[in-house]
Amino acid sequence: MKIMLVDDHAIVRTGLRKLLAMVSNAEILEAKTGRESLAIARAHDLDMIVLDLNLPELGGLELLARLRQLGSMPILVLSMHAEPIYVTRALEAGAQGYVSKNASPEELLTAIRQVGGGGRYVEQELAQALILHSQIPTASLAQLAPRDLEILRHLAAGRSLSEIAEALGLGYKTIANNCSLIKTKLGVTKTADLLRLAMEAGVT
Repeated sequence: MKIMLVDDHAIVRTGLRKLLAMVSNAEILEAKTGRESLAIARAHDLDMIVLDLNLPELGGLELLARLRQLGSMPILVLSMHAEPIYVTRALEAGAQGYVSKNASPEELLTAIRQVGGGGRYVEQELAQALILHSQIPTASLAQLAPRDLEILRHLAAGRSLSEIAEALGLGYKTIANNCSLIKTKLGVTKTADLLRLAMEAGVT
């Protein structure tokens, strides 16, 4: 079995490698950026991908969609984000499972076995949160593309347009134009209203 770990933190990849070594003889490949993971996915016949959403160069949700275009290998998202909107968007983009980095090693291994075996898995606490979240009127966020959601997350974290442009490897004007389009999609005119929607939906 060949598994690729995609995370920009070496300590996380090392921990995952050790955890997997306890239960499997899988060959482990590592990538620290979205573009690097795409290159590895094109060069190898992968059986599974464990993917972080916070990555340099290419946002995790956009990367997930691109990886899905390369093949049908199972993808398990392992992310610091435990907000329902991220779980929903990741599953919509083609992930077979979602676990937060707050999950126990035992639950992560359960998710890896389940997803690696062709099934689906969502961390128990997140699955419960999804049920509650379904009652919150945030349908307007469903209009956003993966990159829109990445920009919104950076805005909610208090980053300036220049900082967002640098983080995503895009030009300032591109980010400014995208922000204007996001406001149009969500029916707001002020950045403050944009941040309010992000907070209500848990996009932080």
